Amino acid sequence: MKNGRDETKRHPIRVVARRTGLSRDVLRAWELRYGVVEPERTTGGQRLYSDADIERLRLIQEAQAAGRRIGQLAGLSSEELGRLIEEDRAAAMPVASAVRAERGNAEAARTFLTEGLAAVREMDGERLEAILSRAAVAVGAPQLIDHVITPLMIEIGDLWTDDALTPGHERMATAVVRRTLDSIRGAMQQADGPGLVVATPAGQHHEIGALLAAAAAASSGWRVVYLGADLPAESIATAVDMTGARAVALSIIFPSDDPDLPDELRSLRRQLNDEVMVIVGGRAAGGYRSVVEEIGALWLPDAPGLRAALDLVSASNGNGRHG
Repeated sequence: MKNGRDETKRHPIRVVARRTGLSRDVLRAWELRYGVVEPERTTGGQRLYSDADIERLRLIQEAQAAGRRIGQLAGLSSEELGRLIEEDRAAAMPVASAVRAERGNAEAARTFLTEGLAAVREMDGERLEAILSRAAVAVGAPQLIDHVITPLMIEIGDLWTDDALTPGHERMATAVVRRTLDSIRGAMQQADGPGLVVATPAGQHHEIGALLAAAAAASSGWRVVYLGADLPAESIATAVDMTGARAVALSIIFPSDDPDLPDELRSLRRQLNDEVMVIVGGRAAGGYRSVVEEIGALWLPDAPGLRAALDLVSASNGNGRHG
């Protein structure tokens, strides 16, 4: 036992991912590059973690949320992490007390989501834009992206598939969301931040995931070069070379079984320098998991995972191939 935490290595990585909210790829990257925890391996090669490992990962997540880098946190003990978090909490209290009712408030985000969906149903783009603007002020860009816009667009897509909304509803909402995300990207990205190229690969025509990724990265201080949809590997690689980007984020929404896409991903990896990280996400990205792992890319299911991965890339000067 350590500080009341069981150090027996008994939890597989899927349990750790579920309890911490970190993707398996981010967990492995943190282990390999920073040694934040040291899992044991079974004879079959399965990683096993302790309760103390899980608590340590949660502490690192909380310290990261206060703006600290993984490279700064990895060498600290769990006790030191706890003290650092207490310092950050104390420093944040004057601000947090004034905005706690709204900022980061899940209930507020759900309210904005409900209001936004009602505006879409009524084909009221002006009201939807006003709702998203209020949400940005009330809960901040990360919460807006993660808990308002992302579930809103998923819900709209599901309703459209069920014929509960028309293509016109979806197009109107997409246009408003695009303007909102473009505004976030323009206002928040840093001209001197690390570079990130964002696109969808050839054959991927749905752009909303890439727009979300671009805004999420910009809100984390990255200099985003947004290319749009349906880009061949050569064009993406050229943009990386010309801009000196440190990473590429690719959104894959539909379809999940394009027979040509694996070769596009392989081609992109071959054309990039080894230090450039490739990050793949989106609703259909899981369908290409094997090739993503083959090329050493990171597979990430959501914007919080993207932010964690970008923080990892920003703090690292190592090889961009994951694993």
